[in-house]
Amino acid sequence: MALPDDLAAVAKAVSNWGRWGDDDERGTLNLVTPEAVRRGAAAVRTGAAFPLALPFDRRGPQDPRFSQRPNPMRTLLEHDFPYGEHPSVAHSSDDMVVMGLAAGTHWDSLAHVSYDGQIYNGFPAATITAEAGASRCGIDRVGALVTRGVLLDVARARGVEHLAPGDAVTAEDLDAAVGAAGLDVESGDVVLVRTGVVRLFLSGDRSGYFVHMSGLDVSTVEWFHDRDVAAVALDNLNFEVLPGSHPDLFLPVHMLCLRDMGMLQGQNWNLEELAAACAGDGAYAFWLDASPVPFTGGLGAPVQPVAVK
Repeated sequence: MALPDDLAAVAKAVSNWGRWGDDDERGTLNLVTPEAVRRGAAAVRTGAAFPLALPFDRRGPQDPRFSQRPNPMRTLLEHDFPYGEHPSVAHSSDDMVVMGLAAGTHWDSLAHVSYDGQIYNGFPAATITAEAGASRCGIDRVGALVTRGVLLDVARARGVEHLAPGDAVTAEDLDAAVGAAGLDVESGDVVLVRTGVVRLFLSGDRSGYFVHMSGLDVSTVEWFHDRDVAAVALDNLNFEVLPGSHPDLFLPVHMLCLRDMGMLQGQNWNLEELAAACAGDGAYAFWLDASPVPFTGGLGAPVQPVAVK
């Protein structure tokens, strides 16, 4: 099915294909220049660090009744194994994890979503194989991701604890959050959008979190493109509102952001402690280290993001 005319126009407007060369596999991460990194470092004032990941365990955000992604399952490989017979010899314990790479706090790679047989920059979707994964635009192409992070607290700007189920975050919401933060989003920034929905998960309502389905609407895609945002992450499961403005089209924001714009996107980030600190001191910019685990050919990868104010 071809894109509806209005979405096709957005796709054309935000396309970054060829902007950084025909072989580019990093998309808007090319906007994280040394200048952007220095701007992030300059945002550190107190040295307070805020981890932004949810716990990686069997009680993760994926609901096994509806999801094919397993939450992290850790098991022992060896337990107190002795490396010799002497009483004082070293003993070792080791373990392994089975999980969906996008099951917890994660980044989606640019190969995660395709349409019309293509992923970002016109590479064929067929470059993704069962054996090799993403041979183009995989998560291993990201490398180090350190820059200035900016929190846009949409929930606080609306005066609510968290968005309502199925509520759309619009470009106007982002403008309001920018105004409340008292700063400008600049080229190479990573934007963290707080909906407050992760509060459901943190309170123990895992099922409510899984089916909540609030998130970004299509109007935000051009907003991010116009500001040369390097990447965007949300504190919810699905990133975009579902159903959206085109109920017959699944994941249009994913399609436009990943495939056309080439912009990395993240889900299941815990922004609550950071948001409280930003509201407390009025500073909504910070140093952000959000480098993903470099799984070769990965369609996504877990991450332990850290914001330093």
